[in-house]
Amino acid sequence: LRSYLRDESSRLRRLRRFYEKVQALHQDPKASVDNPLLAFSLIKRLHSDWPNVIYSDEATRNTQALHAGLREVEQELPGTEDLDGAARALMRLQDVYALSVKGLANGVFQRAGHPPLYSPSRRVSLSADDCFHVGKVAYDTGDYYHSIAWLEEAVSLFRLSYGSWNLEDRSSLEDALDHLAFSYFMAGNISHALSLSREFLRYDPSNQRVSRNVVKYEKLLEMGTGARGRWDWQGCHGPPQPLSPPHALLCPLSPQPAPERLLQLDCSYETNSSPYLLLQPAKKEMVRIQPYVALYHDFITDAEAETIKGLAGPWLQRSVVASGEKQQKAEYRISKSAWLKDTADPVVRALDQRIAAVTGLDLRPPYAEYLQVVNYGLGGHYEPHFDHATSMKSPLYRMKSGNRIATIMIYLSAVEAGGSTAFIYANFSVPVVKNAALFWWNLRRNGNGDGDTLHAGCPVLAGDKWVANKWIHEHGQEFRRPCSADPQD
Repeated sequence: LRSYLRDESSRLRRLRRFYEKVQALHQDPKASVDNPLLAFSLIKRLHSDWPNVIYSDEATRNTQALHAGLREVEQELPGTEDLDGAARALMRLQDVYALSVKGLANGVFQRAGHPPLYSPSRRVSLSADDCFHVGKVAYDTGDYYHSIAWLEEAVSLFRLSYGSWNLEDRSSLEDALDHLAFSYFMAGNISHALSLSREFLRYDPSNQRVSRNVVKYEKLLEMGTGARGRWDWQGCHGPPQPLSPPHALLCPLSPQPAPERLLQLDCSYETNSSPYLLLQPAKKEMVRIQPYVALYHDFITDAEAETIKGLAGPWLQRSVVASGEKQQKAEYRISKSAWLKDTADPVVRALDQRIAAVTGLDLRPPYAEYLQVVNYGLGGHYEPHFDHATSMKSPLYRMKSGNRIATIMIYLSAVEAGGSTAFIYANFSVPVVKNAALFWWNLRRNGNGDGDTLHAGCPVLAGDKWVANKWIHEHGQEFRRPCSADPQD
């Protein structure tokens, strides 16, 4: 685009010089005809030069170069799935962090009555067309709660700039009013749907479909059947608030643990009786006793983290989840992931050795899975889930090494806001700590899953979150983490 603008600007400058020359020569039409030299130059320009201006070979070449440049990068450009996914990410951030749509449109990440969760160095506002697209994505899926909020903002912004047209706009005030009116109708607010439709007809009085809608809404209100629609608002001006995700309260701020629970928590240097850790013990912070969750600070170096991200980058694919006996994409897990064998690089092999030393567990195949590297981008999240299998039909059992006994999750990057790991039933969350590793037991000593390990990856509000997961299975650990004498343990 930059090359096209440069070449076209140069062509237009030459065109302006041509125009100014013609204008100077032929200011007096009578003189142009009387003077044979002026008459000749006028005839020549009208016969030869003017078609060259209209059918410019240079203009065609510039346009062809622009199209050729687009074709070179077309496969790398975002598609419809990416655009709609980004819109859903904004709605997810709106819900989990209780952000106002008007604030988001103005570039402010703030909950009502609270300080900003994130203050970007450069504030970026959304256009009316941007807000319309987010609302349209919600509208197309029947999510009228979100469509109303975003389309209201789009209508408000379109009204301010009505009559002006932007090259990047694909929608208009009429489009926004049309979708917003139907959203209110589906939500049960017939009177507001009617007033928006009447406003639409002021701009486009010949639209027969909207005219029929107006007649329909008026009739419903006269009959008294339009007072209640899909939802009964009892006089409110908007649909009911959706239920917040179960981890929403844990994501912005971690609740303070009870004082009696803090007494058992400490920080220490750990060798775990491993020669590997004698010269450089692990920096262990106990986060919780039940479930057992520990955070190992400075678990990897910056250079190791960059190496792992670089190795995984070319292989990143949309993350999948277990569904019955299959694996598939799901909206409740938005991320990209790749798997690295310990033979991929000495850094991966050294990391496996470090994990084995810190946990005291056997990571030799098939007792542990390959290292999974995950990237959570715009609004990336993972809704509440267990790492261990809850069904014997789970694909996890294909390894023939039992269930996942433990998880170690390594934070490969920092984030500016969001991205915490929230443990739902245990009611606490752990923020992203760059280069640290979070460890917990998924199974109790009797082999049953630990229900307190239900956890979620909070949406990334700002930044680029990278983690590396290592899942360790129960086979091979019989003498490293033996069963308890108490069957209830």
